[in-house]
Amino acid sequence: MGCRDSKLEKEVEFDNNFCGNTIKPVFEVNYSKEKSIKTSTNKKRQQSGGVRRQGTGPESPRGGRTGRKKRRTGRTNHVKRSHSKTVYDPRITARYNIKAVIGKGTFSRVVRVEHRITKQPYAIKMIEAPGGREVFEAELSVLRRVNHPNVIRLIEVFESNEKIYMVMELATGGNLLDRIEAHGYFMESEAAQVLQMMLNGVSYLHSLGITHRDLKPDNLLYYHPGNDSRIMITDFGFASTRKPNGDMYMHTVCGTPQYIAPEIVARRPYTCAVDMWAVGVISFILLSGTFPFDATQDSMILKLVLKGAYTMSSEVWEEVSNEAKNFVRSLLRCDPRQRLTAVQALKHPWILEGPGSPSSDRRRSATLSTQGLRYTASQKSGSGWSVQSLRSGHRRVGVHHLEELQADPEVAGMIR
Repeated sequence: MGCRDSKLEKEVEFDNNFCGNTIKPVFEVNYSKEKSIKTSTNKKRQQSGGVRRQGTGPESPRGGRTGRKKRRTGRTNHVKRSHSKTVYDPRITARYNIKAVIGKGTFSRVVRVEHRITKQPYAIKMIEAPGGREVFEAELSVLRRVNHPNVIRLIEVFESNEKIYMVMELATGGNLLDRIEAHGYFMESEAAQVLQMMLNGVSYLHSLGITHRDLKPDNLLYYHPGNDSRIMITDFGFASTRKPNGDMYMHTVCGTPQYIAPEIVARRPYTCAVDMWAVGVISFILLSGTFPFDATQDSMILKLVLKGAYTMSSEVWEEVSNEAKNFVRSLLRCDPRQRLTAVQALKHPWILEGPGSPSSDRRRSATLSTQGLRYTASQKSGSGWSVQSLRSGHRRVGVHHLEELQADPEVAGMIR
């Protein structure tokens, strides 16, 4: 929920389905109970004549394996140590009841909490300092400035020598990727509604001089599980704020292979237009259930991005309206100067039509309803490999990836 090093891990399901991730309750293992169970089990074994050692070798006088009890005891102690309670700042526990751990990262842990007075649920992101302080500085600097219904909201911050505590809105409806995987792809009216909310958030961020630089379905959260939930943009670990001198150009290489803009791949100075390229990719996914740019290797994906090589010739696009196709094409333009801005995208006829219009309410056939996520790259390009999962995981584009890519003569010719 905020940094490249703090992606939530999937472990155990929980009823509120926070951000599509899983919940692990905060508790200590009941060592005395576990020990009593083991003692009872050992007594039953002794009464039945013990457990015969498997394989060759000497047996213990009681018929069991020598040293067995000692090893089991050591294992039990290890379980107790690994599940010990986290120590929280007294200021946090005085104001909030700690409910559950909902994610862990390299420098952070995210817990679900409840305000002691209002009973309102929140998420607290605990950042280990000083190791994580620098990593999360970009996120904090952005979240302290924003206040918009389509952007995750920072409630308050507590700092100590050991940790930073960020109290944030709790989103319980999962992320957009979860719903894409559940539906295959969206009806046009549903896609337009999601994109309108996302564009409202992006337009607001751009008006403040903030570029997200890592927009993707994983980072778009539903506030609650209902169909009428608002979308919130989250994870500002790669965000950039316009410099005081007004310079709008950025140079840092960052992003996820399938969503990165061609100007970043080409190592050119870039603007907030990179976010609009990502909106185009997300639009493509919502309408088809597939990536516009995908391959078995990241280097091949980046080459496709650089070329702007995608197609809408598959069967899944046959029932998509021309207005929707035009919207996607207006965003996936390699020249950032020709790409729609967030304000212009909000005024596009397909977005303005909204739910209920004849073109946006088209429903696809039952045959196509599950085809989106099973559509293969061989159908797109004639090759024999399958499209990768829509989950991009922790794959990131770094400078070394682009340096290796530029060693390719074909790529060198394109970016010259």
